[in-house]
Amino acid sequence: MRILSLFDGISCGRLALERAGLPVEQYDAFEIDHYAITVSKKNFPDIVHHGNVFDGDFQKFQGYDLLLGGSPCTYWSVAKQNRETTTDGMGFQLFMEYVRALKESQCRYFLYENNNSIHQNIKQEISKRLGVEPIMINSALVSAQNRKRCYWTNIPHVTQPEDQGVLLKDVIEDAIPWQDKSYCMTARYSGAVISNTLERKQRTMLAVPVYGAAQRGRCLDTGQTKQYMELRDDEKSNCLTTVQKDSLICKPVRIGAYGKGEQGQRIYSVVGKSITLSANGGGQGAKTGLYKMDLPDGDYIIRKLTPVEAERLQTLPDNYTAGISNTQRYKCIGNGWTVDVIAHILKGLI
Repeated sequence: MRILSLFDGISCGRLALERAGLPVEQYDAFEIDHYAITVSKKNFPDIVHHGNVFDGDFQKFQGYDLLLGGSPCTYWSVAKQNRETTTDGMGFQLFMEYVRALKESQCRYFLYENNNSIHQNIKQEISKRLGVEPIMINSALVSAQNRKRCYWTNIPHVTQPEDQGVLLKDVIEDAIPWQDKSYCMTARYSGAVISNTLERKQRTMLAVPVYGAAQRGRCLDTGQTKQYMELRDDEKSNCLTTVQKDSLICKPVRIGAYGKGEQGQRIYSVVGKSITLSANGGGQGAKTGLYKMDLPDGDYIIRKLTPVEAERLQTLPDNYTAGISNTQRYKCIGNGWTVDVIAHILKGLI
């Protein structure tokens, strides 16, 4: 098959073609993100990259078999204030480049993806331009991630994937989840804190045993936030859940911090005293302090998903995005496709 891919990202479409068992003779990609292109070239050095879609001469690709693409949903997302709900914004201009590519290349088949949460006005216009209605598929059927996406395609025989029963606990490396499925991976993940998960239902956080982390000598990097431990050698000989230990309960036991670790960002164990309440102060723990509530198995600190765990949520191979910074890895993964969903759709071509 000869493939034309717009907004190619990290070439999840190419990986999905392989996973679906479809041979690729030629794969031409349009993408402008330097880091995404780096990942793409590392995994598929034979891909031909062409740059910005606005500069594309898509007539050169006449006779190609399949047009792939999912224009950026940034402008349409419910997470964006004053999001675009009509066809006169940049979001729709980007989508129209996909329409132009389809007309100029005359690809036999097409697959277009975007967020299920975009405004109904936008959905209707996309359906009108492409001539098909969207199929909503939740990635949760094939992965440990809740990710509802709409797919517009003329590929035949597209059905809902069978539920594989994959849970968050099946993809994490050394932590304990308190939910069955991860929240949807997003491009912004470097500033993740526990409030994102508990209050805003995003940027999934995990629990890691404090004592185990100390024994391994780990500093759990959460991007812009670092959670670390300050335990004396004699304290390390006993888990913090040993509440009878006088040295552990006579004072606040600090086990970590968000951000720069200023007063309102310090995290304390509930096995110990609280800090002094105050009438003023800033940070997440302003006035009362931050406390890690015990889970049944003992004391825990909270961390976000590792890049490998995030890759697994998108059904990517481990370390598929390795070679760029973690911040950029999270961004590329969040902007990517759930590969097994795309592979399921593409199998209709067989």
